[in-house]
Amino acid sequence: MKIYIFIALSFLVFNTHSNENEMLFDEISQMDKVLFDAFNSCDLTVMGNVFSKELEFYHDKGGVSNYEQTMSASKSNCDKKLGLKRKLIKESLKVFPINNFGAIQEASHQFCHMEKGKNDCGIFKFIHIWKKDNLNWKLIRVVSYGH
Repeated sequence: MKIYIFIALSFLVFNTHSNENEMLFDEISQMDKVLFDAFNSCDLTVMGNVFSKELEFYHDKGGVSNYEQTMSASKSNCDKKLGLKRKLIKESLKVFPINNFGAIQEASHQFCHMEKGKNDCGIFKFIHIWKKDNLNWKLIRVVSYGH
């Protein structure tokens, strides 16, 4: 009898964690969509609201930038009308909880733009650290690499 209770409790704990992880995955997937729909349409207001004011952006080629520098670079790219578009490689997406803080998002994404009449694309890796303040997700750390 005790073994059946243990198995039932184990299943409930596993199932609860599984549901929590699935909900977290869905929330982070949605935040990724919000951020990059804004990026693709140059909606700097939405981007600025998704980024934490404490943002640190680590780029293997470009170095380190903060919130203001990242927003300024985004505005500059939009002003240049580069037509840069980002697409998440959905099957690469992984999400991990950070206890009492938020989540880690790890994946690859593709960036494309027209150059000399041809679509120029590259696939790169990233890690995002998301912080949950009250009910709001904020992107607080970005690591972009493999360029």
